This record gives sequence, structure tokens and C-alpha cells, in this order.
Amino acid sequence: MRRPRIITFDCYGTLIDWNDGISTALIAEGERQGFHADRKTILDAYHAAEPRVQSEHYRTYREILTLLESEIATPLGWAPPASPGYLADSLPDWKPFADSNRSLDRLAAMGFELGILSNIDDELLAASRRHFDVDFELLVTAQQMRSYKPAAPHFERALETLGGDRSAMLHIAQSYFHDIRPAARMGIDTVWVNRLAEPASDGDPSPTVEVADRDAAVDWVDQRFGGEGG
Repeated sequence: MRRPRIITFDCYGTLIDWNDGISTALIAEGERQGFHADRKTILDAYHAAEPRVQSEHYRTYREILTLLESEIATPLGWAPPASPGYLADSLPDWKPFADSNRSLDRLAAMGFELGILSNIDDELLAASRRHFDVDFELLVTAQQMRSYKPAAPHFERALETLGGDRSAMLHIAQSYFHDIRPAARMGIDTVWVNRLAEPASDGDPSPTVEVADRDAAVDWVDQRFGGEGG
């Protein structure tokens, strides 16, 4: 494995704490209606519904979030939202994980180009980028590709910018389903930030390396490539 030119990231769930952002917005909506649901129940409902809605046909992520407001309200016994769109409106305030900027700063200091491959709209990603200290040389969104990971187009676009050279790219992500499995199947080296200690499915490809957090991911990159020129 040679030193990659660019290190790409999933954004929401890997760099941005989307579980906190989603649950905070949904809990607030439930309380406005006089309901209470615990964080786990809300997140389980969200993560069960989102892949299905994304796979139906292409919608913008803003449209998906608005549709999910009603999809989640029904099993929770809530009324449809009085002001649809509150989830997407809350997204610019979703915060990075505490170690995200530190990790990005370290990688930039090592001379790597940085990129984001995200299931998001351009305008929503632009709003989230204000939370980061670094610039990104590559931004690939679902809006650009008109598809959502785990479909291949995000990764194909990234490889196009590298002339098809898989060894020039390393992808770091939290979601095995959305990122690690499809990237590994395409021969892209991956670092799985498995914060939730989730098992991989039997028979699925393994990541190049599995770590518990972003700091550990950057430590591995530093140990593996830190002495090589960037």
C-alpha cells in the first residue's frame, strides 16, 4: 500500500455528529406536540426509514428529510409536523465530533489532500463546512451524482479525479453499509471508524484497518505514511 494522494471522508456520522443533530431536532418536535420519545427509539426509527426512502428514486436530501419527518411521526404516534422542513433547517447547526477538526488539521499538516463524499445536497454541505478549519480539495454530493451511497457513483467520481488510480485514495468513514463495504468492493483502501463496535456481515469485504475513533484513524495514517513525503 503506497501513500495516497487524497484522503476522503464521509461527512454526516463520521465528521458531523448527525445522530445528535437528528435526535435533538426530532425530540424538540415531539415535545412541541406534547409527546416524548427517547433518543434510541427516535434514531432507530430514523435509520430504519432513511435507506428505504433513499433507494426509492432520487430526491434531494432536503426532500428526504422532510419526508422522513412524517415517516417517523407515524410509528411514534405523533401528528404530522406543523412546519415541515424543520429537520433540514436544523442541519446547519449539527456540530462536528470533538476530534473532527483536530484529525483534519493533522492530516492536512501531513500534506494530504482532503475530500468529502456525502449523501447530501450542495447547499446543506456548504452550511456544514463552516464548522471545519480546513479546505477540501474534493467535494462529491448526492445532488451532483443524483444517487446515494452505498451506490457506486460517489466513489466513481472520486476515482475519475485521480485518473482511476485506486491507490491514490484512502476513504475514512463510520458507516460500513454506506461507505466501507462499497468502497472496499471497488478496491479502494478504507479505514472503518467503528465507534459503535458494530459487526461486519459475514462474507463482506474487510476494511484495510478498523479503529474506534478519528484520532486512532489519523494515528494509523501517521504511523503508516507519516515518514513519507507528501
